[in-house]
Amino acid sequence: MSARRVTLVDVANAAGVSRTTASLVLSGRGRELRISSEVQQRIRRTAEELKYRPNAVSRDLRTGTTRTIGFISDTVATSRLAGDMIKGALEAARDHGFLLFIGETEGDPGLAHDLLQAMTDRQVDGVVLAYMYTQTIAVPPLLDATRSVLLNALPESAAPVVSVIPDEVEAGRAAARILLDAGHREEIHLIGAGPGITDVPPGGVAAVERLQGMREVFGAAGVEIASGRLCAEWLPDDGLRATTALLHTNRPRALVCFNDRLAVGAYQAVEDAGLSIPSDVSVVSFDDHPVASWIRPKLTTIALPHYELGRTAVELLLGDGDQPSSRRTPVGTTVRVPMAGRHRDSVATPQSSARDGSFDGTGVEVDLVPDDGER
Repeated sequence: MSARRVTLVDVANAAGVSRTTASLVLSGRGRELRISSEVQQRIRRTAEELKYRPNAVSRDLRTGTTRTIGFISDTVATSRLAGDMIKGALEAARDHGFLLFIGETEGDPGLAHDLLQAMTDRQVDGVVLAYMYTQTIAVPPLLDATRSVLLNALPESAAPVVSVIPDEVEAGRAAARILLDAGHREEIHLIGAGPGITDVPPGGVAAVERLQGMREVFGAAGVEIASGRLCAEWLPDDGLRATTALLHTNRPRALVCFNDRLAVGAYQAVEDAGLSIPSDVSVVSFDDHPVASWIRPKLTTIALPHYELGRTAVELLLGDGDQPSSRRTPVGTTVRVPMAGRHRDSVATPQSSARDGSFDGTGVEVDLVPDDGER
């Protein structure tokens, strides 16, 4: 049989005071109502000795809050890649004395509606609606009833929510700067999207914004993107096919892959062509998937800030106090979380000799200067 829960009446009786006096002291109002220090200390000491815990339901009825947050995601909870997003949200909630209720929709709109309804029925103090990949969504009408933050999502139209997304535009700029700082000015090719701003897979935000940032920095430096290979999916096989096709017609000096899985395929294609990274071809990518530090040479990439995204979403939901508030960030605002560069071993200064030849797709340099004795 479980032990009986210690009540406020138990504390009052043991301390020799009324229930009202015990309640006032333990709710922090003892000094305000001029209860003596000796009595306050006795009540607190008694509560500690009896291991008294306040009744959360009664407290919620008094304060009008439940100190709970709903966290609803599509596939974040079951993803190894984005698990840190939930970790960040959990730790931020805990730091503010809140519990996080987590639900996963697996992309089912009906289940998403049911989970949102369940959260609002339980009067959570706010909702974080999270997505594995940054995308534009129709904001569910149920979110109008509570303070809400979209995580990794933007609303299709104006909505009373705050959005938290990775700063993909600045990530694109950072990738371009890495290559420019290494001395790359020619034969820079994109794997996954581009070169035009509309040459992107449908439905995603990351490709559009990464490409925007890259084009901005390369354009300001007077550097032209040589080509882009659009991939509907960003998986290793897609990177292999796109890079292999590129190597049949071009001699790239640098590749920007739109995620690390594409880069894995690009690595294979470069090796198959008899070239090496980074001495022949530099590679920079995005996401900082665990594979980026496993492959050789280790991949230079711009990291998705999963932990920071989750933590930021909860902190924005709570405002600058201990309950949901819009005092810090007005609804309709988009907050961009920085993406850190992971500088590893896949980028090097281009070899000057590479510009003197062409490439036939087999790993053999082809002399472009005619052998007519006039060199």
